[in-house]
Amino acid sequence: MIRIFILITVFLLTTLADAQRKPLRSITTGPIKPSNLSLKQEVEHAIVKGVRWLEEQQSNDGLWGEEEYPALTAMAVSVIINDPTRDSSDPLPPGVDKGLQFILSKQQSDGGIYGKGLASYNTSISMMTLMQANRSEFDSVIKKARRFLINQQSDFDARGKADNTFDGGIGYGSRWAHSDLSNTYIALEALHYAEKYIKRNPETDLKLDLDWEMAISFIQRCQNRPESNSEDWADSSKANHGGFIYFPGSSMAGEQKLPNGKIALRSYGSMSYAGLLSFIYAKMEPSDPRVSAARQWLVENYSIDENPGLGAQGMFYYYHTMAKALTVLEEDILVLPDGTKVAWREQLAKRLFDLQDSKGFWVNENGRWWEKDPVLVSCYALLTLERLYHTL
Repeated sequence: MIRIFILITVFLLTTLADAQRKPLRSITTGPIKPSNLSLKQEVEHAIVKGVRWLEEQQSNDGLWGEEEYPALTAMAVSVIINDPTRDSSDPLPPGVDKGLQFILSKQQSDGGIYGKGLASYNTSISMMTLMQANRSEFDSVIKKARRFLINQQSDFDARGKADNTFDGGIGYGSRWAHSDLSNTYIALEALHYAEKYIKRNPETDLKLDLDWEMAISFIQRCQNRPESNSEDWADSSKANHGGFIYFPGSSMAGEQKLPNGKIALRSYGSMSYAGLLSFIYAKMEPSDPRVSAARQWLVENYSIDENPGLGAQGMFYYYHTMAKALTVLEEDILVLPDGTKVAWREQLAKRLFDLQDSKGFWVNENGRWWEKDPVLVSCYALLTLERLYHTL
């Protein structure tokens, strides 16, 4: 597998900067709670070590990872731009400009930002980093990339209706790659923030847009919820109900045979957070039963020791999507089924402290989805810690 094929992540874009075009920063939530001061200092220390290590991995050409796939470079640049330990009045490190110029060099004639393939994935990640840099000279690039992503949505029949289980979603951008939840989630995130970004720039417009209702239709076809999903594999048992799988008909957590003989596809943690975030980016209400079911499954399967359903596989991606979803929902304390109250930010931060190498990087000993790549995994970890820092 090519490295970027499994870089299922996304980014810490949260709020738009003011009209002076300062770099976009993550959200702050008011005064620091006294009880979090010590933890916040520990998070800052881990970020300092991690960012220092990451900066040392940049090549002389300005990129991280493989030249044909700008997504990993975009992730690393996002980490450095969003570094909360850097004084916002200080200039960005020179490596940021080199990384941004590399990303710009990958925009194609169709507006996508990619090299040999995986076009929608690379475009989504790169587009969000360019928005985060928040420079006027990037506006036309961002607008073209947005149009490209919208055109990646799987088509419908002549009446505008879904005639295929993958319609409404977005895949990797290759002809052979149908829609999947992870690419759909990443693209929806990029388009969600692009709407805010473009609205503050009067020279652009939003006439062309994604069919959001059809996107929701695809997302719910990835959810284990028979009430809103007619797929044969959708399961109403407590073990699966409300959670998500990779795409209709396929779960990375495998399948199980139920007592009634039915074959169900297992829900798992990372895709369940991706599904929940997809609903959020599609502006669904928290009270919507599909959203409520997703939140319920995630609470019932809460863990910071593993990616529920997959163990150590994809664990750092799971941490990143968890942090994004729970901070967007402003969840401070989770109440588990047995009544235990969990301060999830503290637990997750301490887990990442324990996993950080003394040199500053992170790596997953389970290599599935390239989580043995320390640059990829360190980006996941740092993006997670930066989000925690801004909400402690």
